[in-house]
Amino acid sequence: MQGSLLEMTMLKLFGIVVFCGLLSPSQEVLSGLSCAVSPAAMQNVLSDAILKNGLLQQHLQGLVLPNIMGDGGLLNSPTSITGLHLVKVWLPKLSVVLPPGIGVQLTIATRLELSGNCLVGLLSDLVDILVDVNITANIKCTNFESGTVQVVIEDCLCILGAIKIKLLSGLLSLSVNDIVLNKLRATLPGLLCPVVDIVINLANIQLLGTLNAVIPVGTVGTIHYHLASLPFTSGLFLGLDLDGVVKQVGGSIIPHDSSASALPPLLDKLLVLGLRQSFLNAVLSLLIQIPPQTFTCTPEVFSGASHLQEAITTLFPAGCSTCHETGPLSIKLMLSGNPFILLEENKATVELLVMIQVFIQRLDGHILNLLLLKADLGLNAHVSITGGRLVLALSLGSTSLSLESSDVGISNISILKPHCSSLLAETLLPLINGALGIGMPLPNVLDIPLIKVDIQILVGLLLILV
Repeated sequence: MQGSLLEMTMLKLFGIVVFCGLLSPSQEVLSGLSCAVSPAAMQNVLSDAILKNGLLQQHLQGLVLPNIMGDGGLLNSPTSITGLHLVKVWLPKLSVVLPPGIGVQLTIATRLELSGNCLVGLLSDLVDILVDVNITANIKCTNFESGTVQVVIEDCLCILGAIKIKLLSGLLSLSVNDIVLNKLRATLPGLLCPVVDIVINLANIQLLGTLNAVIPVGTVGTIHYHLASLPFTSGLFLGLDLDGVVKQVGGSIIPHDSSASALPPLLDKLLVLGLRQSFLNAVLSLLIQIPPQTFTCTPEVFSGASHLQEAITTLFPAGCSTCHETGPLSIKLMLSGNPFILLEENKATVELLVMIQVFIQRLDGHILNLLLLKADLGLNAHVSITGGRLVLALSLGSTSLSLESSDVGISNISILKPHCSSLLAETLLPLINGALGIGMPLPNVLDIPLIKVDIQILVGLLLILV
C-alpha cells in the first residue's frame, strides 16, 4: 500500500553553536565582537555538518528494528518480519527556520530503505521496505559556562509518510501493509530521535570549536576567541556575542573595554560580523610594537635630509656657540603610548603619538639635544580582508607638531612640520605597515568562508558582511 508522501517542512533549526534557541538577546553583555547569522547560512552550515559529512548516515548505520509479528497475512496465516535493518538513507534534506519565542526547530526529511526476512505461514521470503520519514526536533541552548554551551532536545516528533513494501515473491496482502505501518509508527520514533540527539550534540561540538579557538598573530601573540554569552535567536537571525582575549608573547593580556552595539539588518547577507573599536585597539597595540629607530640624517635614509638640516639650522638662536658643532645630525623616532583607532561613519583613522629627537653625538660621547618634538599623527586606514585576516594599510593624513625641549634654545618650530611629515612617511610608516601586514586573524564563525566580503564602518563599529 502506498500512502501519501509528506512534504518535508523547512528545517527549523537555527540555534547554533549549533542550534541555540529561545534566548533573549544579550545586549547587556560586553564583548569585542558580535555576529548575526542568517537562516540560509545556517542551513548550509548544518547541511555540511550533519549530511554532507555523513554524520547522520554514519549513526543510522547498523539500525536494527524489532521483529514485527502479526496475524492475517496470506490466507490469514501468521506473519513475522525478522532481521529488519537499515540498508540505505536516501537523499536526506534539512532546512533552518527561527520561530520567534519557540527556540529552534530542526526538521530532517529522508527516505529509509529497510530489509529483512518475512515469514507468511510456512512461506519464507525477503522483504524490502521504503519509508518516508520527517523528524522534527525542538532544540534549545543552555548551560553556558566558560565559552561553551549544551544543546537540549525538548521535543522530537517522527512522522512517517509513504511506505512501500515489496516481497521477492510478489505475494502480499493489505493486512501485511497495515501490520508493518503500525509497527513502524510505534518503533521508529524511539529509534530515530536518540540518533538525532547524538548527531546534534556532535555537530554542536564541531561548530562550537569554530567559535572557541586560540589563533596566533604572527610571532607577537595570540587572540583567543570564545563565546561571551548564550547564543540568541530573533526570528530573523542567530546572534552570537564573542570576545577576543588579546595576549602578548609571554602571557600578558592587553585589556579592552567594550560596550553593547546593535548590528544592522542582514538583508541578503549570510553573515554580519561586527568588531568593536576597543577590541581593534587592543589588537593594534599587539601588532604595532616598533622599537625606537635611530639613524643618521642622510639622503640614503631620508630623501629630504638636507632640507630638514637646513631648516633646523635656520632655527638656531643668534650667538649659540654650541649650535654649529661639527657632526651629522642624528634622529631617533620613538612611539609613545598605544595606537588608537577611531571609527566614524565610513572612515577609520589611527591616531599615533611619535617622539622625534634630533641630536648631535659629540666625539666625547656627549649628546647635544637640538630638538625633542612630539608628533600627533592622524593616519588614514584602508581596511581589507585577506585570507581570513583583517588587514589595515595606513597613509599619512595629518600631523600636529609640538616642541617638548631643546638644549640650544630653539623655540619656534613651525617651519619643520612639512619636513617631519615627510620624514615619518618615509621612515616610520613603512615599518608600521609592515607590522600590520600580517593582519588580524578573524574568528572562523561556523566555518562560513569570508569570500565576497563587504566592509562598512560605523561609529565605533567595523562591519564585515558576507
